[in-house]
Amino acid sequence: MMLLENIRLALSGLKSNKMRALLTMLGIIIGIASVIAIMTVGNSLTVELNKEFDSMGASNIEVIVTRKINEEDYSYDGMGMSYTTVSSYKTPTDSDYIDKDMIKEYLDTFEDKVYAISAVEDVGSTQIKDGGLYANVGIKGINYGWIHANKLEVTDGHLFADGEMRNGSRVCVVSDKLVNNLFDGDARAALGQDLHVDLNGKSYVFNIVGVYEYKQNSYYFESVSEKDISTDMYIPIRAAKSILHTSNYAQFSVIGNTGIDINQFVDDTEKYFNKYYEHNRDFEVMAYSMNSYMEDMNDMMSKLTLAISVIAGIALLVGGIGVMNIMLVSITERTREIGTRKALGAPNSSIRIQFIVESIVICLIGGLIGMLLGIGMGYAGIKIMQAEEFAVSVESILVSIGFSMGIGVFFGFYPANKAAKMDPIEALRYE
Repeated sequence: MMLLENIRLALSGLKSNKMRALLTMLGIIIGIASVIAIMTVGNSLTVELNKEFDSMGASNIEVIVTRKINEEDYSYDGMGMSYTTVSSYKTPTDSDYIDKDMIKEYLDTFEDKVYAISAVEDVGSTQIKDGGLYANVGIKGINYGWIHANKLEVTDGHLFADGEMRNGSRVCVVSDKLVNNLFDGDARAALGQDLHVDLNGKSYVFNIVGVYEYKQNSYYFESVSEKDISTDMYIPIRAAKSILHTSNYAQFSVIGNTGIDINQFVDDTEKYFNKYYEHNRDFEVMAYSMNSYMEDMNDMMSKLTLAISVIAGIALLVGGIGVMNIMLVSITERTREIGTRKALGAPNSSIRIQFIVESIVICLIGGLIGMLLGIGMGYAGIKIMQAEEFAVSVESILVSIGFSMGIGVFFGFYPANKAAKMDPIEALRYE
């Protein structure tokens, strides 16, 4: 009951001096609003970047055949400096790459960890013409794993059938942009039509079996007209390798099963493929995952957000000093009241608690106002940055409110203790 009475007295005192109370809370409000706004923006950007990384396959393992650096490749000058002799680099051929048997054995070895292998072969870019009509395309050979990893879906027609993929049929899936340019936007009319494609001085014919919706990357700005945008034209990967006269893989992605230790699996994958390259002087296999980069980015974002929040939190200390100052003024104004209470038998602890509670109430109200303002500022910041994710940092809210109450106790203790130690006779004489 005494606590409730002290809270009532504190609220009554704030109500009677509204402007002074607001100015006292201002430092607390600004400090907490700044911390929560910064933490909210940082948290939201981290969530959005993680989402973007996930869409690009952050948990996938990239496997690539790369140049092996040997001691003989280094040249030394008289200063102890070294540099690689680029002219000695060997150009890789198809025989230097990973073949289908290696991949098959890898899948058999790690069948419980691998969901699929995603492979894409860049055939080249060209312009498909039909009389006065044209469409710019980049031709890519893909497999089922790539379709799964990139969530490729068609709006009309179908994706490659098993027989088309297995036989490397000359079929293709094109974008709605190509359909707009060559078939007046009629996807149904485009299905089953042949496209005559010129690549490296040779002509190829591909039959359209599907149409997908082109989506511009939100981080990429197209500087050309709508009609001149280049879109991807997908063909079975075996058809691509037939055109390129290759059969092996310079690189591919491993889509791991859910729940595996991705960092450990990266090491296992690299070690596995490199056993085939032990006696290869020029090349080796490197495996990596964007997951490790994502973890580093999250750690960096957290540290940066925390550092800025600590700087913004200085306003809380300034606000705490303001609270202590106004409490000292309040005690001076209420000296006779304190003297009267002590004369009537109020113990020192009762006086001390009264003013500590009043300090806490001031900081708590300021903290709640700052919390609402901080969430609003965080939301505005996200909208200004044109980000889609809005993730309020609940942790920052709890810490900030708890910190504001702690400031109330810390900076309210000295004035409260001063009031508790007043001589009641001297207090009653005060004018």
